[in-house]
Amino acid sequence: MSSKNMKKATAYIHAGATPDASTGAIMTPIFQTSTFVQEAPGQNKGYEYARSQNPTRTALEEALAIIENGQYGLAFSSGVAATDVVMKMLSPGDEVVCGNDMYGGTYRLFTKVFERFGIVFSYVDTTAIANVEKAITDKTKLVWVETPTNPLMNITDIAAVAKITQSKNILLAVDNTFASPYLQNPLDLGADIVMHSVTKYLGGHSDVIQGALIMNDAALREKLYFLQKSCGAVPGPMDCFLVLRGIKTLGVRMKAHCENGKKIAHWLRQHDKVKKVYWPGFEDHPGHAVAKQQMHDFGGMLSFELKNDNVEEAKNVLSSTRLFSLAESLGGVESLINHPASMTHASIPREERIKNGLSDSLIRVSVGIEDADDLIDDLAQAIGA
Repeated sequence: MSSKNMKKATAYIHAGATPDASTGAIMTPIFQTSTFVQEAPGQNKGYEYARSQNPTRTALEEALAIIENGQYGLAFSSGVAATDVVMKMLSPGDEVVCGNDMYGGTYRLFTKVFERFGIVFSYVDTTAIANVEKAITDKTKLVWVETPTNPLMNITDIAAVAKITQSKNILLAVDNTFASPYLQNPLDLGADIVMHSVTKYLGGHSDVIQGALIMNDAALREKLYFLQKSCGAVPGPMDCFLVLRGIKTLGVRMKAHCENGKKIAHWLRQHDKVKKVYWPGFEDHPGHAVAKQQMHDFGGMLSFELKNDNVEEAKNVLSSTRLFSLAESLGGVESLINHPASMTHASIPREERIKNGLSDSLIRVSVGIEDADDLIDDLAQAIGA
């Protein structure tokens, strides 16, 4: 049975997995080597030099393609490295339309690196499709979308944006990190490229830094692979092994993340000190209908604000949790709590953050897979403190 025809839970276990031919090992070996012996000049067994290919990485890239319903996967040294390679397909004067609520590291890459090379970025609210269409010019080569967004949990209709980009022969790239392939598959909705910070849900254990791109078009894959090989943004075999292991439990982990996220979102919403909770599972969330249509569940990521908008009180909550660890990143089995304004989104100018709705007192939560009652008790004592 082809793993591409398997149900999700089965594919996560078997995607990219083939018993080692020489030993029968059920787990993909870690090929910790920099080079490969050739039989004669130009004659090899498919591998020459580990920057170009590595068998452990090949297994992971096959798995990434399968779980995103794509044809080709590329694994990178980080999510930012994967994003960087997409941007390197562009030339000075090309324009990119992207969301105005995005991961701070992506914003920093766009503004501090690629704007210097003449790439022009337009930041719009992509939840309103008319904004995307209006921002596109004859110089636009790419639309970059995060959904759900980091950290305000805004939802963009991927299929609607794809309809526009396809009609204008523009590439559509979707950062699918917050959703993971378990909740959302952008290629099925018309996207050309899916990007993951594999560090997050795909790795799932806060022990690896890695990124990925998945696509269906062979020519696009060759462009991206050429840039990756030329610029060297590749992961090591041990990291690839860890992610292959992480993917095997993606299904069971995501179920727990979603269940816990739902319980905590509803609990926070009823708390008398909480002003607003950002979570697309609420029926009155502006993007709920779209999220329900294009996602299989609503995930374990959420953000919230306290009623008085007091930054010091928010920081007190952040410093008072015992189970929620105050740290950057997300998607691990353990619960994390984060202050976007001073941590993950500090590179975005304050006036831009405030204009887009990211307040100084916003708290972002990555709900782990611990017992939900323990997590609620922890938040209760921290907010009470």
